[in-house]
Amino acid sequence: MKIDRPKIKQERPKDAKKVFSGVIYDIYQWEQELYNGSTTTFEQAKRHHDSVTILATTTANKIIITEQIQPRREPFIGLPGGIIDSGESILEAAKRELEEETGFVAQKWDLWFACQPSSSIDWIVYVLIAKKSVYKHNPSLDGGEKIKTKLIDFDDFIRITHQQNFRDKEIVLELLKHGKSKRTISELKRKLF
Repeated sequence: MKIDRPKIKQERPKDAKKVFSGVIYDIYQWEQELYNGSTTTFEQAKRHHDSVTILATTTANKIIITEQIQPRREPFIGLPGGIIDSGESILEAAKRELEEETGFVAQKWDLWFACQPSSSIDWIVYVLIAKKSVYKHNPSLDGGEKIKTKLIDFDDFIRITHQQNFRDKEIVLELLKHGKSKRTISELKRKLF
């Protein structure tokens, strides 16, 4: 499965200067002429790694969600996912993250969509649909993760996306973009199952 990286919303000019190199982000700045002729400094963060989010379904037509606790964050509900490691394809990262966080392995994969959550950060989130997932083994969590896997019905998933503690806002925006019509919901259900 070849997946191209979408064009980002705010291209960084070639003369932008890196003013900070961090563990997760680099910060770039450049002078930008405004419409009135004045100039100001623009800034953009570049995340070192893009990430994947996995909307996974099981052979029993359940959706896999996670309840997570991570250091210095409020507990949240979300989908399995994480960063794409250097040298790893998007699909390889999605398969690894699903298996590490939930112990499930999917039989069929499709890209649902890719988005840039913020125009001020050069960072893409790839949302993949993983179908016919089966449980293989206990999760293999990072030291900074406490994850509980839950299997829920489609209608419960739609309800959970409206909760304040649902982390994956790109999913919520995609659902809102297509509306809450019965046709839209039916189309998503067809994609998943």
